[in-house]
Amino acid sequence: MAGSTDVDAIAGIGREATPNEIKAWDIDVRPDFQGLPPGQGSVEEGESIWLEKCAVCHGDFGDSNEIFSPLVLGNITAEDIETGRVASLTDPGVVRTTLMKVSTVSTLWDYIYRAMPWNAPKSLAPDEVYALVAYLLQLAYVVDYDFSLSDENIEDVQAIMPNRNGVTTDHGLWSVDGETDVMGSDCTSNCVVPLEVTSSIPDYAMNAHGNLKDQMRDYGPFPGIQTAPENAPVDVDVDPVTADRAVPEAALQSNGCLGCHRLDSKLVGPSFAAIAEKYAGQPDAADYLASKIRQGGSGVWGSIAMPPMPQLAPEAVDEITDWLVAR
Repeated sequence: MAGSTDVDAIAGIGREATPNEIKAWDIDVRPDFQGLPPGQGSVEEGESIWLEKCAVCHGDFGDSNEIFSPLVLGNITAEDIETGRVASLTDPGVVRTTLMKVSTVSTLWDYIYRAMPWNAPKSLAPDEVYALVAYLLQLAYVVDYDFSLSDENIEDVQAIMPNRNGVTTDHGLWSVDGETDVMGSDCTSNCVVPLEVTSSIPDYAMNAHGNLKDQMRDYGPFPGIQTAPENAPVDVDVDPVTADRAVPEAALQSNGCLGCHRLDSKLVGPSFAAIAEKYAGQPDAADYLASKIRQGGSGVWGSIAMPPMPQLAPEAVDEITDWLVAR
């Protein structure tokens, strides 16, 4: 994206980006709405899209706490919308949600457009994103159900965002020449601190509050440890023939499969190893699995549904199912 002078300085390496290439890459939307594409979408349209592509992880009303923390829970009042500061953020007894904390509507639009849905990022058209943002705003009581969000009225919505005044620049690292917030004198490099275990939970007390693994989300930074003896992980002998079979990594990566499934352990959905084991030896396994991949399903592996994946090419579906059946 450099100018012609910069390109000349590195002659022989690459070429100057074309205007269309720059336009394709430069898709972020700023708080001043620079980069926002034209379009519009209604709350009603957003609800339909949400139920099809978003509810599996966030719940029908954005309030699910099963996979990710809630997006909205109703902890926003008319007074918050008037003042631009969500009062309940200071209440330690209230669960904080995305719509309580976010200060700019452009942040919602930009993140959804570039990163969602989880299994197919950047697949949403601008009109779909407008509709989804409108639906979320309606769930947070910011707009009514008959509202349509567009590039022409999004600035008006920003003026009533519940936490629009909830940001501050009054801290040291906001500017290049600002002073750090932390002025401690403790060691910050090459620190050698001897560690000594002074206490631990005895084995008989490990399960005093239940199995911690079962109390945490399957997906997230804190999965929890196994504290119940009956749930302790068991070593599994690996079949060298199975281990040598090539994993269709390109197909799994490019189609978002690894966002919900790991090879040998549960994530949002079951592991590929568990799927292969469940359907091993069944003559119609490949056709059944191919159907599940294309159409989605729920209830077989728990309460979290698998969304349909109609965008997968037949060759990719065959590659994945053949690999699963052969594991």
